Amino acid sequence: MAPRTPSTKGITTSPRRRLRGRLRFRSGLITNPSVAVPSFFTLMNLFCGFLAITQVHTGQFTYACYLIVLAGFFDLLDGMMARLTHGHSLFGVELDSLSDIVSFGVAPSYLVFALMFEDAGAFGLIVAALPAMCAAVRLARFNVNFDGEKKVDFEGLPAPAQAWFIVALVLNIEADAWLARAGVLDTATLTPVIIVLALLMVSTIRFDGVPRISVAYVRAHPVASSAYLAAVILFVFFRHAGLLVTLVVYVTIGLIRATARAMKLVFAGLPDENGVQDV
Repeated sequence: MAPRTPSTKGITTSPRRRLRGRLRFRSGLITNPSVAVPSFFTLMNLFCGFLAITQVHTGQFTYACYLIVLAGFFDLLDGMMARLTHGHSLFGVELDSLSDIVSFGVAPSYLVFALMFEDAGAFGLIVAALPAMCAAVRLARFNVNFDGEKKVDFEGLPAPAQAWFIVALVLNIEADAWLARAGVLDTATLTPVIIVLALLMVSTIRFDGVPRISVAYVRAHPVASSAYLAAVILFVFFRHAGLLVTLVVYVTIGLIRATARAMKLVFAGLPDENGVQDV
């Protein structure tokens, strides 16, 4: 008599196991060229993050900032290469998140610590560590919820956007920009900013994702495309200040949308003048 096969009735498959099943045919890791190409750019992202940490260690804060910005561009390129080569894989998702923790979590945290909190004691250590810890939580949550499809927006502030925000602040300080001379970019002001940025990463507020560069996207989203073009122009012509203004606007738009949604839900549940509650 053949051995009885254990029943699987009532057993549910975890989301990560379902994703692994869907992507198994494309999970050839480095042996698969379609996976190796985007993985190369992901490793360049990690390499830039490592170099940024070494530059912070030697006191070259400006170089460290530019390396974190460069890591962000490699982070964009690995996604583009994955789409072009059809190299999406579970391996790529995990490698990307591990690289992002270094480039957009540990590197900004070390940068903040060395620049502002080295002599601030335990409180400075905690504040400086927040970008790294919250980035790790955010990326772990992303990996668990990732279903193989790229979304048009993200839950929580993207780790690269948080890192670039910190970089923009540091660049304006290092360049002695008018913001720094006006006393806006001092430790007392930046401490709550860093805390808020870290908390936004682990929040449920939705922020826009980076658009795909295509004619179809421009036609479907002309306003968003114009906004991103304006951001590039600001960065090219105004550099540090332009990057900071762009990121302030980006975060502000996400917060305004979240507030509007919350207010809509609140007022939708209030009774009207006749005492009837909207549903």
